Amino acid sequence: MKYLLLPILFFSFCGLYSQNAEVYPVFPECDTVNYNSSEACFNATLTEFVVERFQVPSTLQEKSYNGQITVIFEVSRTGTFRVMYVDAAYESLKEEVERVFSLLPQIQPAMYNAEPTYMQFRLPINIPLESNLIQEVRSENITSVDAPIIAQQNREDLNENELVKAANEYDSIKSKIFTNPRYDSNINIPLSHEYYSRFDAALNQIGTNTHTASKPFLFKDVSKYYDLEEDSRRLFQDRKTLVGRKIWNEHMVRFEADDYWFTFDFALDLQLGKDFNDDSRDYTYNNTRAAIFQGGLGKNLNFYAVVYENQGQFAGYYNNWAESLKPNGGDPAIIPSRGIAKPFGDNAYDYPVAEGYVSYSPSKFFNVQFGHGKNFIGDGYRSLLMSDVASPFPYLKLDTEFWKLKYTNIWMSLRDVRPEVNEDGSFKTKYMANHYLSLNVSKRLNIGLFESVIWESDNDRGFDLNYLNPVIFYRAIEFSTGPNGGNALIGLTAKYKINNQLNAYGQWIIDEFSSSDIFGGEQSWKNKLGYQLGLKYYNAFDVPNLFLQLEYNQVRPYTYSHRKPVLNYGHANQSMAHLWGANFRELIAIGRYKKDRWYGMAKMIYGKRGFDYNSFEDPFSYGENIYRSYRERPFDDGVKIGQGNTGISFFGQLEAGYIINPETNLKLYGSFIYRNMNTDLNTLTNFDISTTWLNLGIRTDIFNWYYDY
Repeated sequence: MKYLLLPILFFSFCGLYSQNAEVYPVFPECDTVNYNSSEACFNATLTEFVVERFQVPSTLQEKSYNGQITVIFEVSRTGTFRVMYVDAAYESLKEEVERVFSLLPQIQPAMYNAEPTYMQFRLPINIPLESNLIQEVRSENITSVDAPIIAQQNREDLNENELVKAANEYDSIKSKIFTNPRYDSNINIPLSHEYYSRFDAALNQIGTNTHTASKPFLFKDVSKYYDLEEDSRRLFQDRKTLVGRKIWNEHMVRFEADDYWFTFDFALDLQLGKDFNDDSRDYTYNNTRAAIFQGGLGKNLNFYAVVYENQGQFAGYYNNWAESLKPNGGDPAIIPSRGIAKPFGDNAYDYPVAEGYVSYSPSKFFNVQFGHGKNFIGDGYRSLLMSDVASPFPYLKLDTEFWKLKYTNIWMSLRDVRPEVNEDGSFKTKYMANHYLSLNVSKRLNIGLFESVIWESDNDRGFDLNYLNPVIFYRAIEFSTGPNGGNALIGLTAKYKINNQLNAYGQWIIDEFSSSDIFGGEQSWKNKLGYQLGLKYYNAFDVPNLFLQLEYNQVRPYTYSHRKPVLNYGHANQSMAHLWGANFRELIAIGRYKKDRWYGMAKMIYGKRGFDYNSFEDPFSYGENIYRSYRERPFDDGVKIGQGNTGISFFGQLEAGYIINPETNLKLYGSFIYRNMNTDLNTLTNFDISTTWLNLGIRTDIFNWYYDY
C-alpha cells in the first residue's frame, strides 16, 4: 500500500523549496543523474525514504485522525539532515518525524558558486497519507523557465508583460523563509566576554589555523569552527504565537530575498540596583533603549547600525570615576566606555551613543570596514595593546588573511577633550594608526607583532598620508616628522595551545626602550614597559561549558604617556589600553558556566596601583595618569610600580542570568559587586571606599560594561 502512495506523496513535494542554491543536495542514488533532473531525483529519493519508514501512531489510526504535518528542515554544508521545526497537532507525530529524519544518511550537500552551502526545505504531509493532493513540483529558485516563452513572444506581448510586471513590482517584494544569513556574513560578533567564551574553545583546538587576538570576529569566520546557528537553534522554544516567537526566538523584523536581507531589533539595558554604601542615592539605575539595524546586500557587503538612548546613575565609585573624566565645556561626566554625559534629573546622567559600520570582503583574503565603534587586540580579558574600554571612535580597518598569516590595519580618529587643548568650543583631534601581524608558527604556537603611532592635527597636518601605508614601520615615520611629530609604541603577543583544554597567552608592550637603563639596574623612568600572562582552561575538570581564566597584568609608571599629553595613548580622557592607565599590577580570576539558556559568572581582581597626590605640597606625576606629561616626574631612577599614593584594591563580582532570546542575546540577570579600595593617603580624587552593589536587570548583551575600575 505504501508504495502505491509513493507517487501521491512525491507530487505533494510542491511545498519543498530551497533558498539561493544552484545545485541540489545529492543522494548516492542520484550520482549519475544530470543537472536538470537533480531536483526531481532528490525529491523522489527523499519521498521514498519517508514513505517507507513513516508510521502513523496507532492511537491516531484508531481515531481516524485527519490533519497535516509541516516539516521545515535543512541539509547542512556537510550534507546532514536537520529538522528545524515541526508543526503538528500531536507530540507523537513530531516524535515520529524526528525519528524518520534521524535515519537519513549523510549526502552530498547543495552547492552555490561551487562551494558547499545550506539548503532549506518545507515538507507538508497530510494524514492519512491517501489525502495528499497531487500538485506540480516546482522550485522557487528556477528563474530561467520563462526564457524560451519570452523569446517566442512578439514585441507587443513583451511590452504588455513588462507593464504588468511593473504594475505588480511592489507587491512582488516578499520575504522568503528567513535562513539566518548573518551567521555566514561579514558582520562583527559584538564584543561580549560572555558570548565570546561560548566558542573560544572551538577556535583554540590544536591544529586549527585561527587568529584569535584581533577582535571583533566576523560571524562567517567563527562559523567555520563553531556552529553558531545550531547553538541558537538548540535553544529554540516552541512558541505558537507571533509575539512569543519574537520574544524568545527571533529578530523583531526580518526579511530575506534572493540577494539581500536585513533585520531590525529593539534593544534594552534596563538596570535597577542599590549601592548599600552610598547614602546620597536611594537606588541606582540604567535606562537604555536602542534600535539595531543590520543586513547584507549581496554576498560580500554587510552593514550594522545601533543607536542608544541612555539615562542612568550608578554606584558611588563609578560616578566618581565618570566625573573625573569630564570633558571641557560644562558636561559633568564621561560614562566609561560609552560617551559624554549631560545632566539628567537629580544626580543622573544622559549619554547618547551611536555605533555602526559597513563591512565589505572583495575576496576571501580581505575584509574592509569603515565605521564608528571599537576594536580589541589580545587573547585576554584585558589588553595592553588595544582594548574596548574607551568610548567609540571613527575607524577604517583592513584585515588580510592568507596562508598562516593575518594582518590587521586600523586607522582611527580620536579626541582630546581636556580644556588645555580646547579651541573655539571644539575638541582637539588626533589620529592613531596601528597594525598587528599574527603568525601561526605551528599548530600550537602563535606569535604577533604590534605597532601603533599617535599624532595630532597640528600645522594643518591633518591626517598624515604617510601612515596610510599598511606595511611600513611607524617608528621611522615618527622620527622623520619631527621630535614632537608623534608617539609610537610596539608590542608582542604569544599564545601556546598546551592541549585542547589549556591555552597560555601573553602580551608585551614597549613604549620606550633604553637597553642601558634596563640592564643598568637603576629602575629608570625610561623603562616604559608592561606585560600580560594568562591561562585559559576550557571544559575545566571535564565539566562541559565550564570556563576558567587566570590572568596577570602589570604596567610600569609613565607607559602610554608622552611629554606632550595630547600624544598619549588615550581617547576622550580614557586609555586605549588598560582602563587603569599605568603604574599598576593586577591578578584576575574568572569563571564562567553555561547550561542551555542559563549562565553564570564569577570574577575576582586584586590590584596594586600608584596614584598622584595632586596637592600643593606634592604636585608631581607618579606615572598612573597617562594624561600628564612624564616631564612632571619627581625623579628619574628608582621608579617602581605602585609608587606615589599607593592603593590596594579588590573587586569581586557574581552574575547569573537567563538568555531570553539567543538571536539578539537578550538576557535577564542579577549581579552582585563588592569593591574595596584602600590608599595610603586620602585625597580629593582617590580615597578609601568600600562598595556593595546589587543589580537586577534585562539587557541586550552587545557590548562590555567595565565596572572593575
